[in-house]
Amino acid sequence: MKETKKDRFPSNYSEAFKRMVIAEYESGLSTKATLKRKYAIAGNSCIPNWLKKYGKLDHTTYLTKGRPMKDKDKQYIKELEAKLRINEKRLTKELKEKEDELKAYKQFIEIAERELNITIVKKSGTKQPKR
Repeated sequence: MKETKKDRFPSNYSEAFKRMVIAEYESGLSTKATLKRKYAIAGNSCIPNWLKKYGKLDHTTYLTKGRPMKDKDKQYIKELEAKLRINEKRLTKELKEKEDELKAYKQFIEIAERELNITIVKKSGTKQPKR
């Protein structure tokens, strides 16, 4: 009978196992690749994810995908561009929500004016002098 990947690699690892692997990695005795082979750990993201969750050392998280660039200035620019894209998406979403909100308010005013047969005038932002 042929052994499949599913048979070789468990899909769930215990927390104790994860902590043991991370402790071994952080001690400097093994690399991620060595640990992956030694313990038959499936996937390339398991150990990095465990490091972020259980590790005692600072493991930098980047906004961009892929391996970090060797040139720190280029990596910094790449990260800033990623932050800009995230902020642009957030601001676009907020603008859309505010436009929808304004549209709803205008519809409420139209309905109120029509149903109550009155004119509703928005107050201006500047204060009028008292007479």
